[in-house]
Amino acid sequence: SVVLFSHVLVLPCRHSRVRHYEAELRSCRAAVASVDFGDYHPLKPITVLDSRSRRGGRKGSTSSSSSSSSSVAPDPLSSLLEGTDPLSLFAAAAEAAEAPALPHSASAMELGRKRREREEEVGLDFEPWAAKRGEILARFTTTEKLSINLFMGSDKSKASSPSSAVSEKVRTRLEELDDLEEGSQREMMNLSQQDYVNRIEDLNQSLKEAWSSDQKVKALKIVIQCSKLLSDTSVIQFYPSKFVLITDILDTFGQLVYDRIWSMCSDSHSLPDTFSVEDVNDTAKETCLNWFFKIASIRELIPRLYVEAAILKCNRFLNNSGIQETVPRLTAMVRGIGDPLVAVYARAYLCRVGMEVTPHLKDSLNKNFFDLLASFRQIHGDAVQNQLVLQRVEVPVYLTLYSPAIHWILQCVAYRASDVLLTEMMERCKKLGNNALLLNSVMWAFRAEFVAARATDFISMIKDCDETGFPKHLLFGSLGRSLACADPPESERLPILNEAWKVITKVRNAQDYITCAEIWVEFTCRHFTKREVNTVLADIIKHMTPDRAFEDAYTELHSVMMKILTYFHNFSVLFSMEKFLPFLDMFQKDSVRVEVCKSIMEVFIKHQQESTRDPVILNALLHVCKTMHDSVKGHAVIMIDRTSSFLSFSALTVEDEKRSVSLLINGFIRMVSFGRDFEQQLSFCVEARATFCNLEPVIIQLIHTVNQLAIETRRVMGGSHSRKTAAFVRACAAYCFITIPSISNIFSRLHLYLLSGKVALANQCLSQADAFMKAAVSVLPEVPRTIVVEGKQRSSESFLLEFISSFLSTLLVVPDHPEQGVLYLVRGLLNMVQDYTWEDSSDAKVRVYISALPLLAAMSQESYLYTILN
Repeated sequence: SVVLFSHVLVLPCRHSRVRHYEAELRSCRAAVASVDFGDYHPLKPITVLDSRSRRGGRKGSTSSSSSSSSSVAPDPLSSLLEGTDPLSLFAAAAEAAEAPALPHSASAMELGRKRREREEEVGLDFEPWAAKRGEILARFTTTEKLSINLFMGSDKSKASSPSSAVSEKVRTRLEELDDLEEGSQREMMNLSQQDYVNRIEDLNQSLKEAWSSDQKVKALKIVIQCSKLLSDTSVIQFYPSKFVLITDILDTFGQLVYDRIWSMCSDSHSLPDTFSVEDVNDTAKETCLNWFFKIASIRELIPRLYVEAAILKCNRFLNNSGIQETVPRLTAMVRGIGDPLVAVYARAYLCRVGMEVTPHLKDSLNKNFFDLLASFRQIHGDAVQNQLVLQRVEVPVYLTLYSPAIHWILQCVAYRASDVLLTEMMERCKKLGNNALLLNSVMWAFRAEFVAARATDFISMIKDCDETGFPKHLLFGSLGRSLACADPPESERLPILNEAWKVITKVRNAQDYITCAEIWVEFTCRHFTKREVNTVLADIIKHMTPDRAFEDAYTELHSVMMKILTYFHNFSVLFSMEKFLPFLDMFQKDSVRVEVCKSIMEVFIKHQQESTRDPVILNALLHVCKTMHDSVKGHAVIMIDRTSSFLSFSALTVEDEKRSVSLLINGFIRMVSFGRDFEQQLSFCVEARATFCNLEPVIIQLIHTVNQLAIETRRVMGGSHSRKTAAFVRACAAYCFITIPSISNIFSRLHLYLLSGKVALANQCLSQADAFMKAAVSVLPEVPRTIVVEGKQRSSESFLLEFISSFLSTLLVVPDHPEQGVLYLVRGLLNMVQDYTWEDSSDAKVRVYISALPLLAAMSQESYLYTILN
């Protein structure tokens, strides 16, 4: 190659300072000082004497306490009333009973309990409800008409005088709540699913507006009436989505109540996150208790249960053990719900609130699950069956409605649970006659390691299940998901695969088949060889080809391909599978086929460590790359503007797609090497040029590859110039010379002409070098005044000056043509500069002439600054 300039930069050498580490360590040690603890001992209990009990003030007041040595003068009014108010005496006695002075051992036990609670808090390994919410709304839909019945109460005013007693205010509020049963009815009928969702969102907004305008009773009315909707199963297949929408309102209400009470506690100081009831003032306690009294007055079970569960967290303001006492009571209340579907979602909501507030209370979570098992026989009772007949809902469809709730309950129960508990739950499920719905949820919710270690037991349970209500292939699908995350014992893997595939291959519905098969492909790829994977692919092709069923399963088929590519990175093994390319041929939709081809190329480029000449790989990947190339050949890409109702065409998207495809194809070209078989390498480049002629970045890469091939030929041959070597180098030059003009970007053409000319000079091909230089000079007049760079119009002069400077430095070693005279290339270049239309008031022309002076000065020397080595 041509060496233009060589610079050597000499930096001064400096040595690091000498360090004495032992001295530095001594100087950094802390000084030892004696501490007089006096009577203090870390295990000695601390006693605080308080001359006054805490008093809570309304918002705007402060709550204070003072020690026995305080110098603050007592309030005469307070001292007169001290001990005389019977309610105050009762409250003080109750407070003393709730918070007795704890000895040291009790304090240590309390600290240990809080430490265990912190350790059992929900971590990132727990899938939150928010992640399931969208999936449920998308899955459980309906085309039937829906209705909303709301009793929002009458509008008659109940004004009271400012001097009303407290008892009168309480009576008025209770009457307002009773009015919910007697007020006006708002019934909205014949709502579509979207209309129903919009109305529920409107109610959520109305709740927030009522709260912000200090209409707390109205807000409670909205929540109660929305909770009542959860007892309605008239459109049963929509119930899971209805549950999600209504509980969003309950969550909003619960947070509003909690924030209001919290704000009352922070008048004089901010409560810590780990506050206790002793930190809460009397005003906040009174307000919190008032909310629970309001909710206790709700007559119907379902709204009373849901609304109290929504503000469960507020028990922290009243009693340190309030939540522990409330959750079991609410769990028992669910037993009074007759409809099993309504009951299971009520239990799911209790578990959700419980995991957010007190995840360490495992007993209540377990009780919810075991109560669910006890009531599960209701599903097959006459009441439910009659309801399904009335709504014309099949039993398998009905059973799927339970899945989100049972999955959630089991996820809460199984989270960080011991194997002993999980085994007990598994055994209890067996006693129900291996109910398929429960078994399916168990495999979804239990730890993958637990399921994988007992995979054979689960298969036995699946075999014993009745398939009428819940198909077995769904159970094997759930088992496969666990085995994709954890490995069963090695000796059991092949029997497990055989048992699963016996069931999967008998599934007649193509969509059901591919949904299950796609799950088990990962297990097969993970633990077995290409032989077993090839067998699975053959079975997939057999099931998905009739009636072109693959056209409705491109998502699952693409997932199958990605799983194979995840575990098979050796492409010689991959393409040697008899059924791999036929499987690829099933992707006949252009957009999907291109995405699959991109996935293949991305994996190849990422994992192919060495260059290859394997004809099987080359032929297959050429086919894959041609598919990508043809997808952008003269086609417009349609972009859907989701903010409007029309389609927009974007040429930028076409360029982005071409750029993406070109990068992948270039990565493939760079990995192809035929070693010293240079002619075969050149033949590959000729074939690639014809195949990828519409992608300029690929053509440019091919030109670079051929130039590198010419240089490599000279290096390997040791500078020898046999006829065969010279002919090959000239063939490389010819390839470049006839390919460069097809490139539309003029500066790319100029630089490639210059590069190819340098390579020709390095290989002593003077006539070819002369042709490249003349071609570059002839192209210079075509350079436009402006060019597009990164989407913006820019002047081309700076780019032109850069090229001319490089071109002039190369001309120093280009021999003059014997028939064209001395410096004919330099004269041609300067003539072009003279005739070129430069920008007004530009110094570019002068700078070109100045750049030519060093060249002419160097040419006048006896010895050149640099030469091309033979």
